[in-house]
Amino acid sequence: MSNLFSIYKRELKAYFASPVAYVVLVIFLIITGYFFTSVVQAFAKYSVTSQYNPYGAPEMNLTAILGDYFFGNMTVWILFVLPLLSMRLFSEEKRQGTMELLFTYPIRDWETVLGKYFACVTVFALMLVMSMVNMAILEKYGELEFGLIFSAYLGLFLMGTAFLATGTFISSLTENQVVAAVGTFGTLLLLWVLHYMSGTVRPGLGRFLEEASIIRRYSDFGKGIIMIENVSYYILFGAFFLFLTLRALESKKWRG
Repeated sequence: MSNLFSIYKRELKAYFASPVAYVVLVIFLIITGYFFTSVVQAFAKYSVTSQYNPYGAPEMNLTAILGDYFFGNMTVWILFVLPLLSMRLFSEEKRQGTMELLFTYPIRDWETVLGKYFACVTVFALMLVMSMVNMAILEKYGELEFGLIFSAYLGLFLMGTAFLATGTFISSLTENQVVAAVGTFGTLLLLWVLHYMSGTVRPGLGRFLEEASIIRRYSDFGKGIIMIENVSYYILFGAFFLFLTLRALESKKWRG
């Protein structure tokens, strides 16, 4: 485990020694701040308008609206942003020629993969924690349903870890970071739209595509519902791509 922790510290330090982590954090926080402000302003405007017609206006819940719109938009933006975090994990090692040197160290492949992956997940978790400032500010002036907020953030975190596992695998296949980022985005986008393709094929296949869709599994989290099958889906999804990463590294060793 000491080797894993050493890789983890090395990779985490590399993130903050370059502009990558800072740029991704700033972009993510600006975008989420904009959508958060837009949702709250729209709710406030509607609340004022409904006072003049209280019987004709349906009751609205701010937390439910955040779950539908704010967190829904966050799922889209992590689809764009997270490939930028994972693209350098192995591609940078290959480009600099340090991959072969890494293989000569008394470090198991799984320790290398998990150390790099956990560092990437840590940066993503920091992004989510910093975005919680929005919720803290809103709670000061209103009441939020923390069960739904917790569920939505848990869903985002699990989905993000699955995204990053995919990016780790794609990064292990190429030495070009741009190719790794685009390849990760393309793979995730394909898994994303499976849900929308389910209605265009025969029922049996459509059901499979719907269940395999990476975004459909998040919808329950956004409603405050934590289901063990959805949690298991993201965990197994991430584990599968990390397994593929290990196989890719072993193949690299055999090829020399």
